This record gives sequence, C-alpha cells and structure tokens, in this order.
Amino acid sequence: MNTRKVTLLAVLFSSSFLLACSGPQVRYGDAKGVETVNANYGSTDLQMIAESMTRSLLQSKPISASKDAPRVTLAEVKNKTSEYIDTTVITDKIRTQLLKSGQVRFAVSISEMQNQVDELKRQNQTGLYKSSTISKTGNMQGAQYRIEGSIASIVKTNKDVKDVYYVFNLNLIDNESGLIEWADEKEIRKTATR
Repeated sequence: MNTRKVTLLAVLFSSSFLLACSGPQVRYGDAKGVETVNANYGSTDLQMIAESMTRSLLQSKPISASKDAPRVTLAEVKNKTSEYIDTTVITDKIRTQLLKSGQVRFAVSISEMQNQVDELKRQNQTGLYKSSTISKTGNMQGAQYRIEGSIASIVKTNKDVKDVYYVFNLNLIDNESGLIEWADEKEIRKTATR
C-alpha cells in the first residue's frame, strides 16, 4: 500500500471515529412549540394547564375584586395519574404567572415552611447579625387563601391507538371559613396512533 492510500484510510477512520464519539446532535427548539412525541403528559400540557388556570384565577371574584393583593399559599397538587408527573412544576409555573400579574402575594407553602423557620432561627439565634437588621419571629403573615388541586387521567389503548384524557382541577379555599371560593378545571385529550 502506498502512503497516499494509508493517509486517506487514516483520515477516513479518524473522521468515522470522531463522528461516532460525538454523540447525538442537539438543537434548540421553541419552548412554546407544540410537543407531540407521544400521548404522555408533556411540556405543552404543562403550559396549557398553567395558562388556563392562571387566567381563570385572576378573573375570580376573590382575586379581581380585592383592593389589596390577597395572600395565598400553595398546597401540593395530587398526581392521580398512572404516570410520573412532577406536580411541583405545575404549581411553580402557576405561582410565577400569578406573581407577575401583581394581583396576588404568596405566603410560604407547607413544603417551604421549614426553610423559613430555619432562616428565622439562623438570624435570631446565632448572634451573627446586627439586631436592627434581623427579621423578627412572630411577624409572618398567614395566607388568606390556599390553592390546591389534582391531576387525573383515563387511558384507553388497543393495538393501534392510545387515547389519554387528562383533567386538572384547582381550588381556591378561604383558610378562615374553609369555603371553596373558586374552582376550575382544564381538560386535555391526546391520541397516539401506531
């Protein structure tokens, strides 16, 4: 074999090796684009649920008729589906949109309470902070309302079709009276064919 052929083979082998080792090609997509990889819960469902619930909640009487932005807390959204859904992502997205509106203020949720208590203890009990700058204990504000809900699904399949129906429910509960002041739901149906 002459040197030219050996050099050409070495270049081809090196190129093939580098391509094989480079892994999958990655590209950015539109975060708001409709995701249709399969019939399972996905990013489009998250966005539709959050936008629908936020819009409806902001139009509800307890929020829209309030002179001051009411204090609200988030409870855990229960996942009643057969698939893994991180419901915290749903409530975080709803909370972000509600806060951006300026019509609602959020008190720490049950799951966030321990972090708040730890921070107050750190400021008040370590002796590390100037007393005039310490956040005093006993001044936290309670939430007037609590938001809680659930997501459930019904899945039907045969050899050619998978049909998934999701329903997301959300409630606004007055913490003092225990009355449900607002409720809404978002339905989504997805069908995948083979």
